[in-house]
Amino acid sequence: MERYVAFLRGMNLGSRRIKNDELRKEFEALDLVDVACFRASGNVIFAAEEGDEIALARRIEAGLGEGLGYDVPAFLRNAAELGGIAAAQPFDAKRLAASKGKLQVVLLREPPKAAARKQALSLGGADDRLAIEGRELYWLPSGGMSESDLDLKAIDVALGQNTIRTKGTIDQIATKHFG
Repeated sequence: MERYVAFLRGMNLGSRRIKNDELRKEFEALDLVDVACFRASGNVIFAAEEGDEIALARRIEAGLGEGLGYDVPAFLRNAAELGGIAAAQPFDAKRLAASKGKLQVVLLREPPKAAARKQALSLGGADDRLAIEGRELYWLPSGGMSESDLDLKAIDVALGQNTIRTKGTIDQIATKHFG
């Protein structure tokens, strides 16, 4: 059995509302075990025997689509990958301390190819620092996300569909469920 976190895109936004108990039941209906939800934003911790992460993500997406009636993109990370994100320090401590914004982690389906990486990183600037490590784009805005000029649609175009969490949220999941 391997433990994972599914970071779901677009949960509890607009008219899409689901309680954690309902979301947990959707995952259990897919024969996933030890299911727990972290916050009400689509972070689901679970265990599965299936070793093929791509097939597992597709199974979750199909099951949630059928159960909820709308598409729910799922970005999976296993325990080792989650630990790597939690340990990552893509920006020096001085830069982090100087920022009024929270470090964001943009979770991708796959590591970007060189051209996509270059295109995405070119969207950053003095107010929006960007770094890519593996399947994650780290974004340090100088202030709140809503104050940022970073073009998230251009990030989607460059890197493909993704979902965003604060690094603090990921650190908390790693500590609570994988520590």
